[in-house]
Amino acid sequence: MSETSRSTSDPLGQGQGITFRQVLLVGALILFAIFVWMVFAQWPEWLDAILISKKAFLSAILNGLTLAGLYFLVASGFTLVFGLMRNVNLAHGSLYLLGAYVGYEFANWTGYWLLGLAAGFLVLAVVGLVMQVLVFRRLEGDDLRQTLVSIGISVVAADLMLAYWGGTTYQFLTPSWLSGAVFLPVVTAVRSNGSEVFLAYPFYRLVVLGAAIVIGVGLWLLINRTRIGSMIRAGVDDRDMLAASGVNVHFVFAIVFALGAGLAGLAGVVGGSALSIAPGEDVRYLLASLVVVIVGGMGSIVGAAIGALIIGLAEQIGLVYFPTYGVVLTFVIMVVTLAIRPQGIMGRSM
Repeated sequence: MSETSRSTSDPLGQGQGITFRQVLLVGALILFAIFVWMVFAQWPEWLDAILISKKAFLSAILNGLTLAGLYFLVASGFTLVFGLMRNVNLAHGSLYLLGAYVGYEFANWTGYWLLGLAAGFLVLAVVGLVMQVLVFRRLEGDDLRQTLVSIGISVVAADLMLAYWGGTTYQFLTPSWLSGAVFLPVVTAVRSNGSEVFLAYPFYRLVVLGAAIVIGVGLWLLINRTRIGSMIRAGVDDRDMLAASGVNVHFVFAIVFALGAGLAGLAGVVGGSALSIAPGEDVRYLLASLVVVIVGGMGSIVGAAIGALIIGLAEQIGLVYFPTYGVVLTFVIMVVTLAIRPQGIMGRSM
């Protein structure tokens, strides 16, 4: 190689230039170091003046993380159905709300919250299985008809739930072992006598975050490290070839749809216990699932987790620091993502 071509391809003369990924990694490490300092260090007065208080900032971050966990539980089922199977199920929010109501009824009937949680998952898995066999199997490959039919299902389901449960807001009573607050090893203030004030946070919200992490890891392993996961991915890419190899494609897709619906029902019980159950929650969580999948990337469990994390933090931080414009922040993130990377952060180019 001539000296001229070497200088052109390597202007720094170092063999290899700094890549964009390395720049992002360094930037992420710097931001992480700043965040760790903000969590564990005692804040100066000027930082308290800018961010209201350390307690308000940390509460917003934790609320964002736990909301992200809830959004992920809903969106993980949606990304299985919409992202992997290419079934446009806009009744997914109705599955969330129906799961919440079913879990509430079972918990009140049996007196056990865990049975309500199991009922929300199992009953909605059966509902999803019926929907896939009777509706979506007949509309395979027709996105417009799937969209219109699923919207119709969601409207009918919303009216039926309103007629049966009314417009009352319901609230789960969580078990005593999930109630109360725990003190985190984070100092939010120092009293005049020198004693430290630690941050107290609801234990149930931390359990929601932990459950979302466990389910997320389990789904990733299922899709990427098991035989059924390979069949799901193969069926999406080339359904005819998978069927020719002797696999019952309809059975595999029915099981995946049932799993996605069951996760929506599970999220309904979890979300209803953390917040409340009321008409209109179906639309809220459908929109949240759409935004999370669009930002994170269709068909990616990791993308759904990243999207849920970004949207959850944006909502809660916006609620504390930009209450007037906090709602807009979510859609700004979605628009920017579509402009820069239309397939989403972890999505594949079509």
